Amino acid sequence: MNISHRLLFITTIFVTCLITANVIAVKVVSIGPFIVPAAIFVFPLSYIFGDVLTEVYGYRWARKVIWLGFLCNVIFVFFAWVGQILPPAPFWQGQEAYAQILGYTPRLLGASFLGYLAGEFTNSFILAKMKVLTGGRFLWSRTISSTIVGQGLDTAIFITLAFIGTPSFLPVIILYHWLAKVAIEAAATPLTYAVVNFLKKKEAIDTFDDKTKFNPFRISE
Repeated sequence: MNISHRLLFITTIFVTCLITANVIAVKVVSIGPFIVPAAIFVFPLSYIFGDVLTEVYGYRWARKVIWLGFLCNVIFVFFAWVGQILPPAPFWQGQEAYAQILGYTPRLLGASFLGYLAGEFTNSFILAKMKVLTGGRFLWSRTISSTIVGQGLDTAIFITLAFIGTPSFLPVIILYHWLAKVAIEAAATPLTYAVVNFLKKKEAIDTFDDKTKFNPFRISE
């Protein structure tokens, strides 16, 4: 596989944003009248860089990176669990706090993984299809439309599966979280344009997925 250093950089930022968001999402914050997870300002960045990947390098590369992000997240969660079950030193008083922040329950993990995969693949699929339909024009319409659907799926799946039936579950959180993510994506549109145009020029590439097979489980070319 021919991997440029720019593609490697975008992939690294994507995965870093994803793992960071999953760590800090356990904290629910109040911003004025809005109640949202603390990851609200980080997780949308993974969608922005996901848009860049699909727009410049195509759905095939985006699919690889989405699965890479999933694998990296699984590795992180596994070793966080190992760290939790290891016996703490007699003088260390942080076991309870460690377990509370990094002690992911199977329910929370399942919600996170399902929401991530559904949201990211839907986001990439819609953007790639719309690019072909629009002939590569109106990038803003593709990034925002794909985010509305992708982030909506991700948010609804995660919050519903993770919190329904608990005192923490508030359906309005889904709406607040979704609207905030879409707003951040829309606000970042000028940055997305700048990055996309820079990469297309430097990489001399502008991929159209007119013959791509969109099966998310198809890793090979």
